[in-house]
Amino acid sequence: MKTLEQVKDELKNYDGKPIKIMEVCGTHTGSIFKNGIRSLLSPKIQLISGPGCPVCVTSSSYIDRLVELSRLEKHCVLTFGDMMKVKGSEYSLTEAKAIGGNVQILYSPLLAIQKAMDDQDTQYIFAAVGFETTTPIYALMMDEILNKNINNLKLLTSLKTIVPALTFICENEEGIDAFLSPGHVSAVIGSNAYQTLREQYKKPFVIAGFEGEHILAAVYEIVSQIKSGDCQVKNMYPSVVTEDGNYKAQKLVDQYFESTDDYWRGIGVIEGSALSLREQYRDYDAGSVGRIQEEKQPIGCRCTDVILGRIQPIECPLFKKVCSPLSAVGSCMVSSEGACGIWYKNI
Repeated sequence: MKTLEQVKDELKNYDGKPIKIMEVCGTHTGSIFKNGIRSLLSPKIQLISGPGCPVCVTSSSYIDRLVELSRLEKHCVLTFGDMMKVKGSEYSLTEAKAIGGNVQILYSPLLAIQKAMDDQDTQYIFAAVGFETTTPIYALMMDEILNKNINNLKLLTSLKTIVPALTFICENEEGIDAFLSPGHVSAVIGSNAYQTLREQYKKPFVIAGFEGEHILAAVYEIVSQIKSGDCQVKNMYPSVVTEDGNYKAQKLVDQYFESTDDYWRGIGVIEGSALSLREQYRDYDAGSVGRIQEEKQPIGCRCTDVILGRIQPIECPLFKKVCSPLSAVGSCMVSSEGACGIWYKNI
């Protein structure tokens, strides 16, 4: 068993082949800055961000649909705050509200249930955005909607799944040697979800918690595997993540949602990478299905390269010049989990 000081010493003095590790989760990116992890690593160990911010990869057509709904008579869009500044093809939700759209910020999806019950003359639409971590909450919403016979609350979904995205990256992006797998998502899907990826692409997938020591230990595990020519799925967050994940959450999600293709902003269409309401529950869908369309990034924006780990945010020519959290050009700058937003606050 290595001591923390020994781990730090070996990582700082590593002089083997260059290693590029993608930290998939935005929370990991934030913790890496908070704990000064990069300063503890050899220049030959590079940490890069990935597509682990659900807001950042939400398509502009999805925002357009929310804007459209917010401007209909007796309609109200309910959303989390980090969705407000994401730009559609013309407006963000903040801008839609400024020109008369009915948009309200909630801090819990389940608060939408009470709103709909209290005001049955308004058609409410909840912007259901997230990865596997938050999808069970939307399944609980469906439970409540059905049990309480609520007819004026619908979901507009942009629910992504992480394994198809990682498959896309492994298939299309060169030079990524290993993945720091997301802790929160893994708590739901389980560590075994990465086994097929590991077998097919021969890369380490290491699950970590969010404290500095957790991340440092995970990086050390990855480096050790690569040095020995090994590639394994390693769960270094066993207090939260199990092999098979949260069965109850998975079962609840499967009851209401099914796998579908979806468009990832900055990437394109990824097959089987999203969840939409099953056919028998489509009456509660506000137009999520069938809105896949290709779209272009703003001129000069390199969010695509950031999301796919090709560059660091500071390499984008717009970063901290015309693109900032208060005036975001690209979606990676909008969310608190977006790579550009995190880099902006920390450098």
